[in-house]
Amino acid sequence: MTEHVQAVVVGGGIVGCSVLYALARLGWTDTVLIERRNLTSGSTWHAAGNVTYFGIYPSLTRLYVSTVNAYLQAESESGQDIGFHPAGSLRIATTSQELEYYESLKPLYEQLQVEYQVVSPRRVSELFPLLSTDNIIGAAHTPTDGHVDSSGTTYALAKAAKQRGASIRTHCCVLGLDRTKDGNWHVETEHGDVVCEHVVIATSFWAREMLKKIGLNLPIYALEHHEIITDQVEELQDVAHELPAVRDRFVPCNIRQEGDGLLCGIYEFDPVPWAVDGIPDEFAEDLLAVDTKRLEPHMEKLVERIPVFERLGIKTIFNGPICYTPDGLPLLGPVEGLPGLWLATGYCIGIGTGGGSGDFLANWMINGSPEYDLSPVYPSRFSQSLTANQSIDQIVKTYASTYAILDQ
Repeated sequence: MTEHVQAVVVGGGIVGCSVLYALARLGWTDTVLIERRNLTSGSTWHAAGNVTYFGIYPSLTRLYVSTVNAYLQAESESGQDIGFHPAGSLRIATTSQELEYYESLKPLYEQLQVEYQVVSPRRVSELFPLLSTDNIIGAAHTPTDGHVDSSGTTYALAKAAKQRGASIRTHCCVLGLDRTKDGNWHVETEHGDVVCEHVVIATSFWAREMLKKIGLNLPIYALEHHEIITDQVEELQDVAHELPAVRDRFVPCNIRQEGDGLLCGIYEFDPVPWAVDGIPDEFAEDLLAVDTKRLEPHMEKLVERIPVFERLGIKTIFNGPICYTPDGLPLLGPVEGLPGLWLATGYCIGIGTGGGSGDFLANWMINGSPEYDLSPVYPSRFSQSLTANQSIDQIVKTYASTYAILDQ
């Protein structure tokens, strides 16, 4: 028997669960989320969980801010701990142009009522005493953001959505998607068919292959992304506060405290695309082979930035796929020419923007127009004629310049 609902969300990562929760909060509870494996499968489960108020584009700042608010609200409603550490964040400046840019953002953060300062090298050293400030001339400091537990946050969103009446089905693979004669959407799954008015695709790097079957060409591909977790850092015992996250174009990387060690996400100079000819059917909660040779030039710079790194033992190095579009921004909004089909996919910063994306998309779906302009993420910005090589070439360049803000 075919089931009829108002909306289907495909994909059980943090973005899909955020959309489901936001729809439920706004009154749409005749909804179902469908996930082929478990919630957090894909890239959510191994994400670092960083949530910063400082994005690459000022137009996205509201998305970052509303993300943290959504996660905290889901925690409050569900009782599920999201593991929020409000340790704050530093965005390093090594040039006067960067520092001037950081200064120019003060009115934006004041408008959003987010605490924000541009701080001196001395203050940087106080906040992160392990850091060498030799070529640092200042930093943007957002003291009330930090990081969350990615899995805990996803389950908080899912639980809060279910408490409001939404449904979730795991271990249920979507086999097909097509429009019905009356303009609805038919979602074929291995456990029965669902017809709905709206369908949201939140399947990360699987979205390209899923929607290729209905004639869409999405410029979404995955890259390999290494993260390092160190052994215990003795110097942390003398620091009375949890270290803020540091984002630095010099290495380039993001670094934060992880327990009594450090966690570092490396953005390689020459990143490696993954599964460009098709994602293996059996790929699920998997990681990729570690390639320490590629990390050597970054590790040398990391030691310059954090000298104690030279003698630290490495607890874990892991390499997982991270989703990208050519400009590094997600595809968030309706698909032109296909009413009722929505995208919330292509996220390289899914944890950091997932909650806000859910709110933004749910408002648009329910009210018929976006709550505010966010044109940099609309799916229509990319031509359907983009080739795979064109997309991948630009994705590689975008990833390699992740923290080079003024080069965007």
